[in-house]
Amino acid sequence: MTETWSPTISGDAGPKYRAIVDALAEDIRAGRLTPGVRLPPQRALAKQLNVDLTTVTRAFNEARRMGLIDATAGRGSFVREHLPNPAEVRRPDPSGSVDFSMNMPPQPIAARLAKRMEAGLCRLAGSPGFLDRMQYQESAGNMADRAVAAQWLGRRLGSCSVQRVLVAGGAQVVLAAVLAAILKPGDALCVPTLTYPGLRMPAERRGVRLVPVSCDEDGLDPDAFLKSCTADGPRALYVVPTLDNPTTATLPKARRERIAEIARTHGVAIIEDDAYGLLPPEAPAPIAALAGDITWHITTLSKCVSPGLRIAYVAVPGTNEAVRLAAELRAIDMMAPPLTAALASHWIAEGELDAIVAAIRQENGLRQEVAREVLRDLDVRAHPYGHHLWLRLPEPWRRGAFGAHAHQLGLSVVLSDAFAVGPAPEAIRVSLGAARDTETLRYGLSLLATLLAHPPGAISTVV
Repeated sequence: MTETWSPTISGDAGPKYRAIVDALAEDIRAGRLTPGVRLPPQRALAKQLNVDLTTVTRAFNEARRMGLIDATAGRGSFVREHLPNPAEVRRPDPSGSVDFSMNMPPQPIAARLAKRMEAGLCRLAGSPGFLDRMQYQESAGNMADRAVAAQWLGRRLGSCSVQRVLVAGGAQVVLAAVLAAILKPGDALCVPTLTYPGLRMPAERRGVRLVPVSCDEDGLDPDAFLKSCTADGPRALYVVPTLDNPTTATLPKARRERIAEIARTHGVAIIEDDAYGLLPPEAPAPIAALAGDITWHITTLSKCVSPGLRIAYVAVPGTNEAVRLAAELRAIDMMAPPLTAALASHWIAEGELDAIVAAIRQENGLRQEVAREVLRDLDVRAHPYGHHLWLRLPEPWRRGAFGAHAHQLGLSVVLSDAFAVGPAPEAIRVSLGAARDTETLRYGLSLLATLLAHPPGAISTVV
């Protein structure tokens, strides 16, 4: 049944989309809109309320994020049959602090992560051989999990044999293991001038020599990489090809092909950290799809589902490399967590993982809209579906002073020093996923923008 819904929109100051959401929530709570009722088409509602279509679209997107409605392409939007328990709705942090430092995916209600985890674990607990999952597993991963991972990775990498795929307890563990498997102390490793700290730390501990390679707006510069291959004799290259951390750059297809060609010509292994590759609805094929024989491809569920799963998948060049990596994984971490590995396999097989990623992708899009609106006057690089952005500080701000003032306001950000291999630019990474909801995010970003709008000398302890 289609409801002729006529919301009452307050004339008070504030975003019109928020007033529509508030009216929808109130009418559902009061029983004026019942579960399963189809809402009016967005275009019709916009005409009725005399607002832009984009305002209604934004309101419906926010209502979906809050778990109030469901939408199906071609059918429309419906009041949810099972509304979220009020205890599940994430409230703003009463302390007023906002964490922009932890680069994690948001956890929207629409992802139903807790419910999916509960249902998945219950199903696993009732399955034959469940107690076998409670025992020690092979360091390369349970063979059933490896088979599921190989098929799943094959969607993006092409045909991928199970012997070349390993399951591990997170990408951080894999990076340390890969470095130990292919590099000796003193070997040169090419890295972008701004590089993920989770790679820098194990490389430096192993005594690997980091060679910075310049980048531009499209990511790693192939010509600079070629010069480094000639001058520095690197054994490997590390690259985040899609939604680079921290710069958000994505390597175009032609650049990936050129980098692979240079690496093969000079005998350089490629460590491809594809942590964010699932987030864009369309992205160029991973480098491993172009040069699987020289690429160690790593993808993790920490950045597209939840860091709590501690599951990463690795596709290595061949079976010999798989044996070497399994030995290093055993020495570092023994095995991937068996229960979450099994849960991830279940979600992949049932299509649940795709649904979770889609919900997080949509939430990222909403959060990036907020960031574009609030930070519109600042020098920001971002991707529409990523959960971080790269912000260059305006003059006369310097990153040290900005970090201290932001901390006083309850805002935690990551300064460029954490990423720089060499001189650090005056910039910060701002991660959007840890904020509890879009209102908390807007509050924190507004504080950040207000801080940057004033010269450092005009700031005491509070803006």
